[in-house]
Amino acid sequence: MARTDAGRRESGEYLQVQTTTDSRAEAMELAKAAVEARLAACGQVAGPVASTYWWNDELERAEEWFVFFKLPADRYEALAEFLAERHSYDEPEIVATPFVAGSPSFLSWLTDETRLQDSDIPRPRDPEASDAPDLAR
Repeated sequence: MARTDAGRRESGEYLQVQTTTDSRAEAMELAKAAVEARLAACGQVAGPVASTYWWNDELERAEEWFVFFKLPADRYEALAEFLAERHSYDEPEIVATPFVAGSPSFLSWLTDETRLQDSDIPRPRDPEASDAPDLAR
């Protein structure tokens, strides 16, 4: 059985950010790309949901997909910029809800997975290395 590690951290230190898209494919791509870029530790897609809203003075109804991201609050601005840049909507929903509490091990995982890893950092090219094959044998 999973350990709960019930605990508290400073409120607002971690967030769930949500957006919606009009296709599952876009939702999946946003989730994948944000996690690959380490802007969120987790991206979850749910849907479809039926949405009713005003747009350009017209009442609209549409099928949409939710994308939920879990991340430390200090990654919010970068994720919001990423979503605004990549999203197909003119005015995408980008809403953040703070975690009130969470298990310390889960919250630590959120932090760990949104920090650059050694494998994420480009290595400078060795100036002594040659691109030419070694033909001397």
